[in-house]
Amino acid sequence: MKRKKVGLALSGGAARGFAHLGVIKALAEHQIPIDFIAGTSAGAIVGAAVACALNVDEIIEIGKKMSWFKVSGFPYSTRGLLSNAPMGDLLRKNLPFENIEDLPIPFAAVACALETGEEIVLKEGDLPDAIRASCAIPGVFVPVPYEGKHLIDGGVVSLVPTKTVKKMGAEVVIAVDVNAAGATYWSAPNTFLGVLFQSAMLLLRTAGKSQHYRADVVIVPQIAHLRPDEIGKMQEFIKLGEEAAQAKMDEIKKLVFESESEPSATG
Repeated sequence: MKRKKVGLALSGGAARGFAHLGVIKALAEHQIPIDFIAGTSAGAIVGAAVACALNVDEIIEIGKKMSWFKVSGFPYSTRGLLSNAPMGDLLRKNLPFENIEDLPIPFAAVACALETGEEIVLKEGDLPDAIRASCAIPGVFVPVPYEGKHLIDGGVVSLVPTKTVKKMGAEVVIAVDVNAAGATYWSAPNTFLGVLFQSAMLLLRTAGKSQHYRADVVIVPQIAHLRPDEIGKMQEFIKLGEEAAQAKMDEIKKLVFESESEPSATG
């Protein structure tokens, strides 16, 4: 039995990114290997933790430490309402690696250059700063400086980074789009930050779906009833992510594992 190299493309989606953990849990239970990971925004946080070889329970413990107050602060800049520098501090304390190139699983965080709109794929350098850049939702967080550029949320150019993980060497691309399901909220966000996050996710949803075609399997957790600012509902996000992945598991196994062809008979 041989297998193809598997790449995960994890989308942005703010708090909805917790659903990625349910997908990771299901893949681990079925012993689906992960060879490459590319993540955008929330997908970069989860993807980086997986690339550090942390298991789901360990990542959940990091997730429990996150709240909007712990990952953001007042900026010393007029370029955003908030700074996500505290997010970088939290990740630096809880992830076992600081440099992307040292990770056990090849990883890339996707960001966007504010000046040009260019897609920036971060595959080396400081890991917490790369994640911060990928998560810098425009208008909400201050752009993150990088090599003379100012980087913002990668969702602007690649919400579901299928192209990136394919270029990294993946033969089978599993995309997880936690922002694809249409919203069915019973109520609108009741905080300023909630309105900003929901507005940003609505704008990015259509662009994310346009990147599905590069994936061999697309997993869309049914989390339309949960808002992207509901960070306190982590366990529900995880459960629904796991259910969505389980529904695709037979398809994934068929794509990843292939029997070695037997020698043809000769007369």
